[in-house]
Amino acid sequence: QEQLVESGGGLVQAGGSLRLSCAASGRTFSIGWFRQAPGKEREFVAAITWSSRSTTYADSVKGRFTISSDNAKNTVHLQMNSVKPEDTAVYYCAAQDHNRGSYTLTQIYAYDYWGQGTQVTVSS
Repeated sequence: QEQLVESGGGLVQAGGSLRLSCAASGRTFSIGWFRQAPGKEREFVAAITWSSRSTTYADSVKGRFTISSDNAKNTVHLQMNSVKPEDTAVYYCAAQDHNRGSYTLTQIYAYDYWGQGTQVTVSS
């Protein structure tokens, strides 16, 4: 059973930066970051595959957020720059335990394990 622990959330001013981390207990195929704002559905943010470090981003964060992996530490980071109030949400990391096709990296249903989430609040 894969375990995922997110950290790094908090309060940040608009235009600032924050780095989230996801520590995984083992090695799976990929790690994705998702977020859920109050009253909204959970949405894809970014994903990375462990082996090739191939990355995928939602259009809303492209150019501002960067996902990276530290394979030696089984940790994935999400560097959030130029944050906006609309980035406020609970951020979750999730693991896909095997390759289901690159098109599934953005799909909630394709992930097998989820962390508890970390709150990110961006003040204007």
